[in-house]
Amino acid sequence: MRDVLKSNRDKLYRNIVNNTINSNLYTKLSDSTEDRWQDAFAAIELLHYRSPWIDNKIHIAFNEMQHRTATFQRALLELGYTIYPEIFYTQVRSLLLETTDAKIFAMCALYILKKEPEETERNFLHEMTNRRLASDAGNPILEQLLFQISNDKKKILPPSIHSFLQKNYLPGNVLLISFQRSNRDFPGIVLVRDEKGNFIKDKDGAFFTVPQLARSIPCLPGYLTNGNTPEGIFRMYGFDNSKSIFIGPTSNIQLNMPFEKKASHFFNDPSLADTDWSIDRYKKLLPDNFKDYLPVFQSYYAGKAGRTEIIAHGTTVDPAYYKGKPFYPLTPTQGCLCTKEIWNETTGTLLESDQQQLSDAITKAGGPYGYAIVINIDDKQAPVTIADILPFLKLANQK
Repeated sequence: MRDVLKSNRDKLYRNIVNNTINSNLYTKLSDSTEDRWQDAFAAIELLHYRSPWIDNKIHIAFNEMQHRTATFQRALLELGYTIYPEIFYTQVRSLLLETTDAKIFAMCALYILKKEPEETERNFLHEMTNRRLASDAGNPILEQLLFQISNDKKKILPPSIHSFLQKNYLPGNVLLISFQRSNRDFPGIVLVRDEKGNFIKDKDGAFFTVPQLARSIPCLPGYLTNGNTPEGIFRMYGFDNSKSIFIGPTSNIQLNMPFEKKASHFFNDPSLADTDWSIDRYKKLLPDNFKDYLPVFQSYYAGKAGRTEIIAHGTTVDPAYYKGKPFYPLTPTQGCLCTKEIWNETTGTLLESDQQQLSDAITKAGGPYGYAIVINIDDKQAPVTIADILPFLKLANQK
């Protein structure tokens, strides 16, 4: 794997800094150069790269933001949320008042929320979102934003997760269950259940688990493009191999959210009409104690809002970009479920692959056809371990 060689990683880093960031931002911002600036924004996020000269360019972009296209605004707001929180409050609040785009409105509101505003400002955002929904009823982004604003700073804990671990839950399906913290800076773990309801174990008889990161680079909420992996249910429907230099060749697991493909595919029911996306049908996939727990519907709303192409994969991204972060040496993505892979930077060979272990476990379970479930278990500021899950596995076996 040539892309992981140290010489090539160093070359890629220099190329991103010199040609994707500096060269693109050197051009004067105009209608014809917006796309080049947007490429620079994404690269800055990837590397978490800053300099005084770049900071000045970003100030220029925010000062001109209201006169730019919606695509540019979304890219810039994502960069601001990721790298420049709080700095551009005035410009962002002005855009929030003027934009007619629901996604941009939501990103502006989230930027302001990240600043931990006073109660009066939070109430203002709540009122503004309600107004938007009054004229855009059923908008999935606005509905999810309203829930988030309404519950900002509140401690929301899920019902007992043992119900996902019971043998009779979604019988006949292979399950990939990813348990996460609400703070996605901390890695979760993934368990695999076979078609008969038994969880895969390793050669020593312990439950098979590997760490899995459900954090995106911007760490936006899951209902937005490039946000964290949404909570909820995904259809699992096969293995594939990526040609992306950031994902690598290890088999990845293909996933779909609601609305991404036909309803008959997602619900594995050929009798359904292609567009039969009733939320009640999604609810039937949930255990009884989760049917009224709104956070686990996030994948439904994210799919309805247009999110696509979330999969479970490995990584060839240089973990050095994120040294010192709680999730190191795992690497964040654009919203996928990502496992750790360590590559020899001299030979290009794979030294350690949690992704291969996960693929092997799913094969052992009966193959990659069933459902993947992502659930935040609590707000503890630490990685999820099997010790967090064992009491629920024990409870599931007692029911």
